[in-house]
Amino acid sequence: MALLEVDGLRKTYTRGVFSRVPTFRLAADFTIDAPAIVGLMGPNGSGKTTLFELITGSNAPTAGVVKVNGRDIHKVRTDERDRLAIHYHQSYQVRHFRSFVPNALMQRAGSDYPIVHLFDEPQFNTQDGYIGFMLEFFARLRSEGRLVFVCVHPNEAFHLEIMQDICERFIFVNKGQLAHVDTFDELVARDDVRAYLGALLQ
Repeated sequence: MALLEVDGLRKTYTRGVFSRVPTFRLAADFTIDAPAIVGLMGPNGSGKTTLFELITGSNAPTAGVVKVNGRDIHKVRTDERDRLAIHYHQSYQVRHFRSFVPNALMQRAGSDYPIVHLFDEPQFNTQDGYIGFMLEFFARLRSEGRLVFVCVHPNEAFHLEIMQDICERFIFVNKGQLAHVDTFDELVARDDVRAYLGALLQ
């Protein structure tokens, strides 16, 4: 059983009441079978946070399915979804969500501790002493059989060094499209990634 299966996932945002003109589309299809630390990056507004929200069930997809440990996250009770996937946004506060379907009509999580941990732009600051603590935390989660996503919007060269050191695979999100690569060297060899990172690669 895959830890995370993202199957035909689509999210479309629109504007207008009657004409419903699309303003943004996100598309994702991938499966991760084994514990890992996955690096995620991409320009602002590219869909990174939306992807995390869809994986945790705090955002409803336009189409497709997200399964965590075999469970469709959007059919699990809202008060138990964080036992499957949990989203930590920036200063490590947990993202919350709501559903219009009563929990009594939804499935149980079947887990007591999150399988997938999604860290959305954690504050890697060399002055606050948290870097070593967080890197140890990521490694411990992985050693316990968890899947860890670390989303970074790098503005310092050491942010890239952290990603290179701890991540086993990478996803680059750009304009709602996902590119999957296996190594850091493959990541930074991409033209779109080099354009995004700019002077940090010099």
